[in-house]
Amino acid sequence: MKIDRLNKVLEKMKSQNIPQLIVSDPSSIFYLTGRWIHPGERLLVLYLNINGDRKLFINELFPLTEDIGVEKIWFKDTDDAVKIISKYTDKTLPIGIDKDWPARFLLRLMGLKAGSSFVNGSEIIDRIRMCKDDSEKKLMIEASRINDEAMDELIKFIPEGYTEKKMGKLLGNIYENLGAEGFSFDPIVAYGINGVDPHHEIDDSILKDGEAVTMDIGCIKDSYCSDMTRTVFYKYVPENSKKVYNTVLEANKRGIEAVKHGIRFCDIDKIVRDYIEDAGYGKYFTHRTGHSIGIECHDLGDVSSANSDRIQPGMIFSIEPGIYIPGEIGIRIEDLVIVTEDGCEVLNKYGKDIMVVE
Repeated sequence: MKIDRLNKVLEKMKSQNIPQLIVSDPSSIFYLTGRWIHPGERLLVLYLNINGDRKLFINELFPLTEDIGVEKIWFKDTDDAVKIISKYTDKTLPIGIDKDWPARFLLRLMGLKAGSSFVNGSEIIDRIRMCKDDSEKKLMIEASRINDEAMDELIKFIPEGYTEKKMGKLLGNIYENLGAEGFSFDPIVAYGINGVDPHHEIDDSILKDGEAVTMDIGCIKDSYCSDMTRTVFYKYVPENSKKVYNTVLEANKRGIEAVKHGIRFCDIDKIVRDYIEDAGYGKYFTHRTGHSIGIECHDLGDVSSANSDRIQPGMIFSIEPGIYIPGEIGIRIEDLVIVTEDGCEVLNKYGKDIMVVE
């Protein structure tokens, strides 16, 4: 058990009057214990109580012989695992529940009256995870370093006539050769008009002269995620495309420059969005400016007009403005930043100046 992280969780539980907590998110369990357990459809729960009690309820199917600093309560597939949990909870106190705990488990726990009330306890750990410690920062920097290398390698294959699907497969091989553990999300490789869809699913499209190639890629390294988007052009850059690209690039730079301890997420979004609107492309910027990232590609928190939280040192999130003009072109540029005491550090070092691939 990572005691420093556990103590932060217990303090936050006390401040939010949640005396006991059901942690079911494997990412959060990994964050606290350093051990990945992927239960699939089966129950997995780390139970925490501010009195110091902590137990891991785990199916015998999952071998876990090492001491991870928490008592293990084993059960079989044929056992009523929720009833076993209820024997250890304090029936007179509220229980915080993870947001993604399946209803079939929660409803059973409620039916057993395992607590006096049931509340959403997800943000307790999710918010702590938003601010990375020094060890996490190093892991995130390394994951992005690998992603930079992968982008450089992937771009070299663009003139080879590969389909988007082939490029996706090549990226998987590139990550493996660079020592990554796989994708942090399904990669996006969008040729030409396909880039108008920000979440385009790669297909059998073939690249044509003058088209843009949008590549939104990320890998996992030592359980931490990377994420970056670059857009390049094949053979030449049409004049209108150049204008769109330079607008997105400047918006990306302004967003990064705005990142300072204490500014609100919504203020960063407004700076980026206002610039794109002033350039005449406001209605074509259809998504938020960024998202938090860490153990999961989308951690809690985003850079959007709806988020008035103030940023703090150690937070890591993306700045990824985009312009998507139906029937014409889609451009996105994305970098990850770590918030520091006096600004931010950009994790992605791969160039952003307009690039033409021959």
